[in-house]
Amino acid sequence: MKAIFYGLRNNHVYLVLITLVCGTVVLWAWEKTPFLTTVLPPQDHVMRLSPVIPDDKIEEKQVSVGGDISEQSEKEISPSTKEVSDVEQVSEQKNSSKQGEKKNLVAPSSSVRTDSSVRGEDNNNLTSHVEKQACSYAKGKWVTDDGRPLYSGFGCKQWLSSMWSCRLTQRQDFQYEKLRWQPKDCKMEDFTGSKFLSRMKDKTLAFVGDSLGRQQFQSVMCMITGGEQRTDVINVGKEYGLVKGRGAIRPDGWAYRFPNTNTTILYYWSASLCDLVPLDITNRSTDVAMHLDRPPAFLRHYLHKFDVLVLNTGHHWNRGKLKANRWVMYVGGVPNTDRKIADIPGARNLTVHSIIKWVNSQLPRYPGLKAFYRSISPRHFFNGDWDTGGTCDNTSANAAGMEVLQEESSDDLAARAVKGTSVKLLDITALSQLRDEGHISRYSIKATPGAQDCLHWCLPGVPDTWNEILFAQL
Repeated sequence: MKAIFYGLRNNHVYLVLITLVCGTVVLWAWEKTPFLTTVLPPQDHVMRLSPVIPDDKIEEKQVSVGGDISEQSEKEISPSTKEVSDVEQVSEQKNSSKQGEKKNLVAPSSSVRTDSSVRGEDNNNLTSHVEKQACSYAKGKWVTDDGRPLYSGFGCKQWLSSMWSCRLTQRQDFQYEKLRWQPKDCKMEDFTGSKFLSRMKDKTLAFVGDSLGRQQFQSVMCMITGGEQRTDVINVGKEYGLVKGRGAIRPDGWAYRFPNTNTTILYYWSASLCDLVPLDITNRSTDVAMHLDRPPAFLRHYLHKFDVLVLNTGHHWNRGKLKANRWVMYVGGVPNTDRKIADIPGARNLTVHSIIKWVNSQLPRYPGLKAFYRSISPRHFFNGDWDTGGTCDNTSANAAGMEVLQEESSDDLAARAVKGTSVKLLDITALSQLRDEGHISRYSIKATPGAQDCLHWCLPGVPDTWNEILFAQL
C-alpha cells in the first residue's frame, strides 16, 4: 500500500509539472503566434484585479483631493468597473451619431479620456484649434509692408472725414501708412472687403463710443470698399433713429447697408457710454442727468438688432467735458452723493463696469451676439497737453520701439471690467502706444494755431489695425 501511495503522489507531481509546462508554452505561443489571437481573448480583456485599499487610506486620499468621499472611494476601490462604464457611456453617445464605431477601453489606472482619441478628432486639427485660441493679437510688432495702405486717403471721400485724411493736408511723409501689425504667436488673417462682408452676411456691426469709435467706423467702411465710391450702399440711418436733428451739426450716428450680403455697419455717438437725459426737455441749456450705472437708451432699444457690438469710452472723462456738456452725475436714478464716485476715475470705473455687466447680462437672450469692449486709444502729447502747447511732431515709428511683449493689457480698467464676462477685450492700447507718429498732429485742416491733435489718427492708419484684429477675433 505504501508503495502504491508514493507512486500516485509521484504521478501527481509529474502531472502538475506537465500542466505548468504546457501552460507556459501556450502563453508564450499566444504572444508570438497571430493564429492563437483569434482563438484566445486579447490581453486587454483579461480580467485584472484591483488592489483592495483600506478604508483609512481612502479617507486620507479623499481629504487630500477634496472630492466627495463616496465618489472618490468609487473611483479608488473599483476603477476598472467605473471607467469601463464611463467609456461605454461615451461610446453610446458616439454611436448615436456614428454607427459601428468601436468602444475605447482604458487601463484601470487612467481616467476617461476626452481628447481627440475619444472624440474621433484629428490631432493636427486639435493642435491648430488650440494654437488659434491661444493667440494674443495684442502681442507682436509693427513691420513694413509695401502692400499698404488698404485704401487711399485721397479716394475714400464717401466715408472718410476730410479732417482725418492726412493725404488732404500739407503733410509730406506717409511712411506711417506702410506699417502692418504682426502678432507674435500666430498669423493674422488678411483683411479683404469681400471676406468681411461674407463673414457678416445678414448681420449688423455696431460701434458705440466716442470720436475714436467714429474713426474706427470710418476706417472699416473704407477698408470694406477699398476706398472706392459705392452707389449701391444704402443709408439706413432712419431705421435706428440716426437722423440730423434741427439745429444739430451732425446726426448722432450713421448706418449703412451693403445689399448684396445684407450687411449693416453703424456708429452711434456715446462719448461716455452713459444714459444721458435732459432734466428739462423744454430748455436747450438745461443740465443733463448722466446716469453712470445705466446704458444709453440707444443700446437698450436696438441691442436685439446687433450681431457684433464694439464699445469704447475714455477721453471725455474730464472735468472740462462734463462742465461743457452740463453733465450731472446720477447713480440709482438720483444725483450722486458719493465722493469716491464723484471723482472722475471713480465715475468712469463705475460706468465701464456697469455697461459691460449690463451687456453681459443680455448675451444669454441674444446667443448670436458677439460683444467687444475696445481698450483706450493712447494720447501722445509731449511737453504739454492739447491746450497747453503739447506736440507730437515725430515722424518715425521707431522712437518708442516697434514690439509689444507684455502679457497684461495696458488698459487695466478695461481688462478688469471684462474679466469673468463673455464680453471680449479688443486690446489695442499697447500696440497703438508705439505709433506716436501716426496722429494728425499739426496737419489738421482746421487746426487751432499753436495746438496739435495728438489724440485722433491719420486715416489710413492705426485704426485700420484695430479693425483687422476685430476681423480676426470674429
